[in-house]
Amino acid sequence: MMDLVTILFIAAGLAMDAFAVSIAKGITVQDERMRSAVLLASLFGGFQALMPLSGWLAGLGFRDAIMEIDHWIAFLLLALIGAKMIWDALKGDDDEDGGLTVPIALTLAVATSIDALMVGLSFAFLEDSIILPIAVIGIVTFLLSFLGFMFGCSLGKAFGGRIRMIGGVILIMIGFKILADHLL
Repeated sequence: MMDLVTILFIAAGLAMDAFAVSIAKGITVQDERMRSAVLLASLFGGFQALMPLSGWLAGLGFRDAIMEIDHWIAFLLLALIGAKMIWDALKGDDDEDGGLTVPIALTLAVATSIDALMVGLSFAFLEDSIILPIAVIGIVTFLLSFLGFMFGCSLGKAFGGRIRMIGGVILIMIGFKILADHLL
């Protein structure tokens, strides 16, 4: 059986993309920050827990199919959302509240959790229970995403609407990092 320390390290590693994206998205939100923080953290934590379970259940056949395109999917989703954030900042739409919509939050949750699917596949080979790992992954991701979002909100409050451009650039850079990690 996998020990708790190992599971915590895996959970923290999986949560890093969600943490960084949470900071970037938190920068843009001006209204309903607590609701947005809970929504994003819940979706990130939920998807980070669901994806390893899905990977664990899917087994080897699905792994080969998704491994060839997972990095492209994550890159595309993050790049599109990042580009929209930059566009909004350049337009100077200060009236826009930068709120977090459910479709955007779902897209970000999927983009940041695809690697967790692969981790779930590796858990299948260990022939261990998946319950503790997915619970820990979900909780750690929720907490780090919530804290990251609130930190991003503080940055957005301190630096104003133009910081949205930085948030968009961060999302695009995370997308490129995911792509580079898989292609190089």
